[in-house]
Formats: sequence, C-alpha cells, structure tokens
Amino acid sequence: MRLCSFLSGEFAHAGVVGVDDSVLDVTRIVEARGDDLPRTVAGWVELGSAGIDRLRRLCAESSSEHVVGDVGDLTLLAPMGRLARNVICVGANYREHIEESVRAVGEIDVPDAPVYFTKDVRSVCGPFDDISWDPGVSTQLDWEVELAVVIGRAGRNIRPADALGHVFGYAVFNDVSARDVQLSRNQWWKGKSIEGSSPFGPFLVTSDEIADPQDLELTCCVDGVEMQRSTTKLMIHNVAALIADLSRTLTLEPGDVISTGTPAGVGLARTPPQWLVPGSVLESEITGLGRQCNRVVEAGV
Repeated sequence: MRLCSFLSGEFAHAGVVGVDDSVLDVTRIVEARGDDLPRTVAGWVELGSAGIDRLRRLCAESSSEHVVGDVGDLTLLAPMGRLARNVICVGANYREHIEESVRAVGEIDVPDAPVYFTKDVRSVCGPFDDISWDPGVSTQLDWEVELAVVIGRAGRNIRPADALGHVFGYAVFNDVSARDVQLSRNQWWKGKSIEGSSPFGPFLVTSDEIADPQDLELTCCVDGVEMQRSTTKLMIHNVAALIADLSRTLTLEPGDVISTGTPAGVGLARTPPQWLVPGSVLESEITGLGRQCNRVVEAGV
C-alpha cells in the first residue's frame, strides 16, 4: 500500500492511495466507525505488520464515499508528520560518492563499519514544500537523494537474515545539506539540520510492496537537469546490514527512520561546485516510491 498524509481543513489525515491514484481518507473512515484504530500514518506504523494487514482490511470494507479525490489534487505532508525521533542517517554508503567527495574536499577517513549521524526532526518537510534559502544561514545548499527505511517492529540484536522483517515501509528522502556549515565543523548535525530543508515522501510504501530494497533506482534533478542516477544495489552496507548493525547498540522501535546514504552526483563535487539557489526546483524520485518536487525560495520573500 501507498500511505500518505494530507491536509483536510486544518488537520492532517491519513490516506491510502489506490492504483488509480484516488485516496481513501483513513482518518474519516476510523472516525465514522468509532473504532479504536489510529487516525495518523504514524499510528499505523506503531502497529507494524499487523497494522498493514488491519489497514488493508479496513480499506476493503470501506465505501466510495470515503474517497477524497486524486492524490495530485491534495496537499501532501511528510508521511508521518513530525517525527518522534531524529532521522538516523548513513554517510559514505556509495563508493562513487566517497570518491567524488575525496576529489572535492580531500582525503576522507571512511571506516569499514557504517558511518552514522542524525538530522533533527525539524529539518524534515513535506514532499512538495518550499525549501527556504537564507544567506545568513547558508549559501551552499546541496542535494542528496536517499532511500528512507521506516521501522515497524521493535528489535535488539537483529540478525541480518531477519532484518527486513522489522521494516514497515520505504520512502524517498532528500538529505539536503548546508555544506558551508557542515564543513566548517568537526560534526555534521548542524549542517544537516536546517529547519524545513529535507523533503520526506510523498508516500510511505509498505514493505510488502517492495520485493527487494536493493533493486531500486534513485534519481535527482535540479531545474530539469539530472544530477544523480544510481541504484540501491551499489550501497556498501545494505538495508539489512544497517538494521542489524544499529540494533547491536540500541533497540530499534516503530517509527525510527533510517536514511541510507546518497550516491554520486552532489553539487559539492561538481567543477565548479553547484548549489541550490532561490528559484531552483529540486526533484527526487525512487522506483515505486513516488517523486518529490520542491522549490527553493528566499527567506522572507
């Protein structure tokens, strides 16, 4: 299933997107039935795989009166709203991206184990939201399309062979980075956490719809020009390995988001470097997960 969050009046509603792109208003269905079931996508994630099965039955039992229109006519929000915890990001997870980064900034110490950092929850924005450009904060905003993995079943010390069974679903994420802020410090959090800069969505696609998360194509365009094109086959540490590795030091919980790293093609590595500027249109897409489109606008304009 393709799940989305959309604006209904002043409130966020959960929706399920059909094969014809029509949207069932799950929030309205639950409220009409009076069931003790989630009203939000985040709430369904908390139920894990059992939630996927229950939601599918709920949609099958619903009537056409709960269809709110075509997904293209709705105002889509980040699928899970404001996240409960920071996004866990993976750095240097594609060999060609490491190589282009070395050419751009010099030698990088990349250990054999995965490299992690986090993005503050306030950095996440919707799949079609504007991204603010504030020269007082950064003039070097860069794009990084990534596969996001949403955990749906808690686990500690998860075996790689069992890891994908803990995934609720997958989504498109863009780890927009303020390079001048990031590279002026010995840690990445601040440069990766510009408020409202990182699009998430448009959909959260349940894991049963994705046969192999290591067989997805990622693309990123700026102003209609393709900047990134790669495949998740080229990850150094695949999704299962990342889940297993993280779970050795902490209990992964439903709603945790892991963004699995970006391939080559970022603006930092271009000659000369290229940055997002006011008026830039950023488009990010992953096979089966949908496409984002975000315009960069000058702050206060």
